[in-house]
Amino acid sequence: MKKTIANCLFCAGLLFASSSLFAEEDAKMALINEAKKEAREITPLELKSMFENEESVVILDVRESEQRAEGYLFDDFVSVNTVSITRGNLEWEVLSKIQDKNNTIVTYCRNGGRGALAAQTLKRMGYKNAKNLKGGIQDWAKAGYSVKTGFGVTALTTK
Repeated sequence: MKKTIANCLFCAGLLFASSSLFAEEDAKMALINEAKKEAREITPLELKSMFENEESVVILDVRESEQRAEGYLFDDFVSVNTVSITRGNLEWEVLSKIQDKNNTIVTYCRNGGRGALAAQTLKRMGYKNAKNLKGGIQDWAKAGYSVKTGFGVTALTTK
């Protein structure tokens, strides 16, 4: 009997803990989805077109430093103006690195969530043309565009 009660209490505790984790995940996704609505997202194809049309754009990498080892957005034919500021330091560092609030800024992270939050923050700080790369560097690479790593420049192919 004591064992049954202990098992029931254990299961109830697990259910409570897992529901809290799901609630936290839902809250996080709600913030990210709100940021995606507020700060326009552009596709890898749209960003590639900006490079090809030689539009002036600042690429803002908001990944953590250890994630940057995965590589950087790269275009084979155009010099890319890249700034790296982790999402956690954005509000404190951006004004010293990007002074012109009229610049077109495209934020990116690994898969788009932190990039969207960063673009939303930039808009709220007065940067008029902040956008986020939808799907981050993962979608950029999946689209077949170049990523520069410590091993050189690579591009994923479907062949």
